[in-house]
Amino acid sequence: MPKTLITCDCQGSMQIDSQALAERAGLDVAAPCQALCQGQIDRAAEALTSGDAIFCCTQEGRTFSALAEELGVEAPALLDLRDRAGWSADPAPKLPKMSALLAEALLPARSDRSLDVVSEGLCLVLGPAEVALEAAAQLAPHLSVTVLLDDATDLADRPDFDVIAGRLRKASGALGQFSVTIDALRMIDPTGRGPLGFTAPRDGGQSECDILLDLRGAPPLFPAHEKREGYLRADPAHPPSVAAAVMAASHLVGTFEKLLHVRTEPLLCAHSRAEQTGCTRCLDLCPTGAISPTGEFVTVDPMICAGCGACSAACPSGAISYDAPPVDLIMARVQTLATAYREAGGATPRLLVHDGHGAEMIRLAARHGRGLPATVIPLELPELNAFGHAEALAALAAGFADVTLLPGPKTERPAMEAQVELARAMAGETVAVLDTTDPDALSDALFDATPPAPLATPVRPIGTRRQIARQSARALNPGTETLPLPEGAPYGAVLVDTEACTLCLSCVSLCPSGALGDNPDLPQLRFQEDACLQCGLCANVCPEDAITYVPRLDLTEAALSQRVLNEEEPFACIECGALFGVKSSVERIMAKLEGHAMFTGDKLRMIQMCDDCRVQAQFHSTDNPFSGGERPRVRTTDDYLSKRRDH
Repeated sequence: MPKTLITCDCQGSMQIDSQALAERAGLDVAAPCQALCQGQIDRAAEALTSGDAIFCCTQEGRTFSALAEELGVEAPALLDLRDRAGWSADPAPKLPKMSALLAEALLPARSDRSLDVVSEGLCLVLGPAEVALEAAAQLAPHLSVTVLLDDATDLADRPDFDVIAGRLRKASGALGQFSVTIDALRMIDPTGRGPLGFTAPRDGGQSECDILLDLRGAPPLFPAHEKREGYLRADPAHPPSVAAAVMAASHLVGTFEKLLHVRTEPLLCAHSRAEQTGCTRCLDLCPTGAISPTGEFVTVDPMICAGCGACSAACPSGAISYDAPPVDLIMARVQTLATAYREAGGATPRLLVHDGHGAEMIRLAARHGRGLPATVIPLELPELNAFGHAEALAALAAGFADVTLLPGPKTERPAMEAQVELARAMAGETVAVLDTTDPDALSDALFDATPPAPLATPVRPIGTRRQIARQSARALNPGTETLPLPEGAPYGAVLVDTEACTLCLSCVSLCPSGALGDNPDLPQLRFQEDACLQCGLCANVCPEDAITYVPRLDLTEAALSQRVLNEEEPFACIECGALFGVKSSVERIMAKLEGHAMFTGDKLRMIQMCDDCRVQAQFHSTDNPFSGGERPRVRTTDDYLSKRRDH
């Protein structure tokens, strides 16, 4: 049964061409309601009970979900056509934009991966006694509370929770699995008369808890602490903040679903080889410290990962990719929006990428201001940082005239700026950042902008993020052979100082992507530029410091094939004539060892032999290292009897 689209013009405040939408999407679209959430709620109930319906109103989503629960059916899918398209001061037709948004909503949904996190309510409260003890008293009926005081203040009576004193040395973990180390740890001494005292201090006390309530007023215990689940921090001098933290802590008991934001492929990681460090892009960007090196690759702690997406956008090899939603789904959404807009008669689509904060700005601009232009298509993502240079290039190649990113409070600015700079190097000024928190300023900037002409013949690149970026850049820069890129870009060439290179091929054995290769028949160092990650491993391992990098994007076919960076004449074995080694290296070794006491006569000649001939020469030499002394004569019975007679 096809989906049914239930539209509402919200008391005639916008125009909806239901017949045209039905033709464009192939859905059953009835005439628009005027008050679906109120006077025509019976139509909503009928649609819920009759089949698979999409309601074009997100504002009253709770109303429709409650109605579905009352009717015993599943809650409907929701699509916002009003705030994102219908409510706009732009007199241009809204059908292309509505068609694009509807086509995106019809894409198959993918379930997110998650794991269960169990919190038993073990809460550690940090802070001065006058604040921490009061907070603990409020939490005691709901949680198992322990208060850590800086000073061992005598207590008049035993409270309904545990109290310890000491100095917090280290804390790690997240909700349900915090681990703390405490020095100068002192426990309550319950014996004796009078105020309760504390035991003698000891260092290195370790414990675990589910929740950390930090009321110290000191610097936070973790980087990007606001993204660390289970860690609540408040200013002890601000009672409303303390009360809000106490309220939040009281609800952190039970089993919670932790979204797995990223997917990892360790074999693709270019972090390290042979104890030489290469790529550290994700490690440098991660705001929470969730990424850590583990041998030759990196691992992501899912409990600490806040899902900002910066690592996915920056990873040159695809070893880390965003998975909520997956990268390929983001690419599909971009392509679908552009294609549906053009097929509905739109000419110059523009993409506005935003997160939840940006969605609220769009709603406010639509209700109280000019809204969005009819050509601006919003794309909402859970995290803006997941939209990197490859996604921006794919959008431009798909037919968008420009791409605008609208950062919110959670956006990691340095990571976003690096991706925008890289995208601009490949596509010019068609990628921009609109940094505002004013809905009216958002509308004004979009209405006042004059977009360039989009790509005349849109393309739909496929493959990995690197392949999509390369194909898109070629389409956007016809006739261009090479694009210079900013320092640190994950694309570029390897330059070799042929005077210094000895063709030891250490770089080949450690290259994680196979960009550097050898020739089994000749002493050659070969290079395929398209595969190079610019990870730094080959330059770090080169004993001659002969390797440097040039950040660029080669758009020619030559980048897809191997070329020779350095080659020399091979040396012919003086015994069998087989080619082995590098002639200049053999001659250089001969010159250095000539006259050495340990390399006289045939021993010096062995350096000029291949492996097989060298073994043969050593075996037949007078001081053959493979030969032993003269074998002893086998003793017989006569030998034993003779020895007895002699005695």
